[in-house]
Amino acid sequence: MSKKIISPGGSIDGVVELPGDKSISHRYAILAALAEGKSEIENYASAADCRSTLECLRRLGVEIEVKDRRVRINGAGLSGWKEPRKALDAENSGSTMRMLLGVLAGQTFSATLTGDESLRRRPMKRVMEPLRQMGAQIQAREGDRAPLEIRGGNLHAIDYTTPVPSAQVKSAILLAGLFADGVTTVREAVGTRDHTEVALREFGANLEGTRGALRIHPRPKLTGRQMVVPGDLSGGVFLIAAALILPESSLMLHNVGLNPSRARVIDFLISIGAPIHVASVRLQNGELVGDVAVRYAPLQGGSIAGTQVAEMIDELPMLAALGPFTEQGIEIHDAKELRVKESDRIATLAEGLRAMGAQVEEFPDGMRVAGRSAAILRGAKVDPQGDHRIAMALAVVALGANGDTVIRDADCVGVSFPEFFTMMERLRGAEVKGS
Repeated sequence: MSKKIISPGGSIDGVVELPGDKSISHRYAILAALAEGKSEIENYASAADCRSTLECLRRLGVEIEVKDRRVRINGAGLSGWKEPRKALDAENSGSTMRMLLGVLAGQTFSATLTGDESLRRRPMKRVMEPLRQMGAQIQAREGDRAPLEIRGGNLHAIDYTTPVPSAQVKSAILLAGLFADGVTTVREAVGTRDHTEVALREFGANLEGTRGALRIHPRPKLTGRQMVVPGDLSGGVFLIAAALILPESSLMLHNVGLNPSRARVIDFLISIGAPIHVASVRLQNGELVGDVAVRYAPLQGGSIAGTQVAEMIDELPMLAALGPFTEQGIEIHDAKELRVKESDRIATLAEGLRAMGAQVEEFPDGMRVAGRSAAILRGAKVDPQGDHRIAMALAVVALGANGDTVIRDADCVGVSFPEFFTMMERLRGAEVKGS
């Protein structure tokens, strides 16, 4: 089990190209595997989660070639996947498991989806229920935990309203809708990230509607494409936060994904005083891409609740961890979903921040992290419980603490951002210390 030692101080200065967006990479790979013809995906995410998707697709008979960050996929078509000889291992990737479950619901064979210990603890009921309504047969351990055994078949079109906002559940239903006997409709009270809709249209699916109500027509002819994955803003948020913590910092992120359903985090940071400038915005494969510049400034703090939560779910740990560096602190509500991520992110983050001297109040659906006058942060030994986003958030907080911080199991950042530590320290001109 690796550890990293983070020394405080310095400043963040430089220009970086972020690795490919994890969410988009999953979707491009799955749709390229369902398309007819060859696809080439540039800047495919280096995240372990996205490698898990590729390995599962290989086990389903899809031909895939990887060279650096370029992935070539020879699409097998909607009916060309093969029955896997053994269980499909999504490892730590909930996206892989949930979205593949949607596609496997429409296949004519049986398959088993499993994952690592963390993923096997995560509930899958919300994605299983609509797929069962469509006619898929799914068996699960303890009712809704992986391994998941699925037998696909003739699917029925449904009109489904998601009870809790979830882009992954929406995506699974839309992907299953490709194989249904009619038009499948997905409704959301709160619009979630729309990368699946954008990618479906780019590959040739017939998808109607907007956020709120989407209708997908069955059996389209998906066609292989040349695609470029934008830089991952969710990973970039940790570098932005580091620049907002360390005085005299100035950072430029090139070619970052700025999809409006993902970029709310920039709006929030600006609202609490972050001097962020967005430039060179353009459309690339249906996704907005641009450059994001940020420099150090004192932050006021604020609250996050309601629809903001679904729009910033992946960024909430880092935003909460900024609390001790703001005037008023950061308060989060309506985020019970954080309890069932790779870890209980509310409890795990609260424990780490308290170990470093922060004043944290924990709620069933969120937390309040007090502002800069409440405590002086100190270096500590912290355990992210194998959660990549908690590890990165605590590493950023450590930059503004007094004394070194030791982060246990630091290699878990490889799930989403393997380059995080080396990139952060290069921008800081510091040396990485670890074991």
